[in-house]
Amino acid sequence: MSDEKEKNESIADQKKKIRERYKGVDESMLEIIPAIPQEDFFTSVVHKRVAVYARVSTDDPRQTSSYELQRNHYTDFVNQHPNWELVDIYADEGISGTSLMHRDAFIRMIADCKAGKIDLIVTKSVSRFARNIIDCIGYVRELKAMQPPVEVFFETENIHTLNANSEMSLSFIATLAQEESHTKSEIMNASIQMRFNRGIFLTPVLLGYDKDEDGNLVINEDEAEIVRLIFYMYLFGYSPKEIADTLTECGSATKKGNTTWSVSSIMQILQNERHCGDVLAHKTWTPNYLDHKSKKNNGERAKVYQRDHHEPIVSHEVFMAVQKMIRGSKYGGRGILPELQVISDGILNGYIVVNIHWAAFKAADYHMAYAKVLGEPVIIPGDTIQIEKQEGDFDLRGFEIARSQFFSTKGQLIITFTPKSIIFSSSLVRKFTDKMEIEILVHPEKKLIAIRPSQPASRNRIKWAKHHEGGLIGRVVAGTAFLPALYELFGWQDRWKYQIIGTYLQNGTDSIVVFDTSEAVILVPPDVVTSQKDITPLSRRGKTIPAYPDSWSESFGDDVYTQESSEVVDTPSEGWNTAAEGVSYMDPEISVKDPSEIKADINQLLEKLRSED
Repeated sequence: MSDEKEKNESIADQKKKIRERYKGVDESMLEIIPAIPQEDFFTSVVHKRVAVYARVSTDDPRQTSSYELQRNHYTDFVNQHPNWELVDIYADEGISGTSLMHRDAFIRMIADCKAGKIDLIVTKSVSRFARNIIDCIGYVRELKAMQPPVEVFFETENIHTLNANSEMSLSFIATLAQEESHTKSEIMNASIQMRFNRGIFLTPVLLGYDKDEDGNLVINEDEAEIVRLIFYMYLFGYSPKEIADTLTECGSATKKGNTTWSVSSIMQILQNERHCGDVLAHKTWTPNYLDHKSKKNNGERAKVYQRDHHEPIVSHEVFMAVQKMIRGSKYGGRGILPELQVISDGILNGYIVVNIHWAAFKAADYHMAYAKVLGEPVIIPGDTIQIEKQEGDFDLRGFEIARSQFFSTKGQLIITFTPKSIIFSSSLVRKFTDKMEIEILVHPEKKLIAIRPSQPASRNRIKWAKHHEGGLIGRVVAGTAFLPALYELFGWQDRWKYQIIGTYLQNGTDSIVVFDTSEAVILVPPDVVTSQKDITPLSRRGKTIPAYPDSWSESFGDDVYTQESSEVVDTPSEGWNTAAEGVSYMDPEISVKDPSEIKADINQLLEKLRSED
């Protein structure tokens, strides 16, 4: 007999045995013990401890009637069943059903179920119980799994959750309830945006203002004096904590009547544009309608700004000055009003001193400062100088002077920019011998950078060096505040590092190092280059590969007999004067009173507050 035939007979035998086994036994040999019949929900005589859950979604006074009707209805409903005992009516007022956040009564009811105090929960509808399908099904299953199980009765849908067929209906209706909330949320968001687009803004309670009968903001003069004091004190250099402590000491009250002030409450006032008469709508938005958590609007939704919407408490200039000070304070520029200083004479004419703490300026501000202090910029291309070959010299026509960037960086004066920091080479630091602090300057029109030794009292000084093994080495200087503006100014991409070789210039005791950003080398991570097919890098610098300007691809450098007159510096006729101080330029938007006048206003306001106390 073949193997195939044996296999078929074996399968046939197995099937025959299965058929014989499933013929069963004589029914007379079996005793059927019936299940306990399921009780009828309304006619059951079993004692039940009943909880009623009621919810209204807003705390509008007009919703009070709905809430009271629910309470009265279900009290009567429970009393109609003699075997039912009302444990409690758990009610949440003014709470959304899409999240369990702040639904204290609901959470307390579930805790009582877990404690064995409740047998049955009665509620009006699935949407009253929960508009979040996960919460709804999850809690119903959890209640059903308890010993003994807790049933939920949804009156409108006539769903009993202990019924074996209830979950499919419940899931479907809970899905509809959740989607209804989603639709309502979208309609509400669209309505709010349409209001904003027509200049109809929400007017929350705000210190310094009351609302008239039409909902418009009108100045409350007593509170407005506190607001002015907060702005003037910050403008003068007081920290938010010092301001908060001062107001607490004076017994001044917040809008809610609290006489203890916090740093956060001070910052909220300082950053609220409504105090200068403007309105910015849609500062925050809610990404998820289920959890209702708001987040800062960073461009995900359209914003609407209206200037001069209502009467201001402080001027636009004061408000904008404070905002720039706040941005600068994040990087150490505390208590100082930001300004740009433009050098107007000497070898650094046209350069602007950089303060590493200023986060308030953009590239346009540097251009504006240059233009306002020095007049409209006129860029004159460097003249081409022909150098004639002298008799007896080697004929080097056709030869080029190779760029230093193509060679080893050892000993070169290098400055490296990353999007968040500046790194100075040790060779660069040692050019200024024992100078531990320097200033960085930029020429916004010629796209040049200069470094000069700092004056001891300069607030723009940068500690760029540290002692190491008997000598000086460069430090990494954090630049998160100001580097975005420089990257924008030089047309750099904010994901790359840039490296520039500088030129050391000296005249007697004056010395500077100048960097031409047009000759910056981009330091690219190897994986960016090697990911491109058929590309092999020519060289590496540590963990990066140098990428040179495209304009260098056809030559190694300048022709020996032709060179451009340098635009790096314009040598002045009356000395270099590398220590020349800059002319202060302040954005007209942040022009404010003289500090002595601000101080006088602070003293006057404080004296009045203390006398009222």
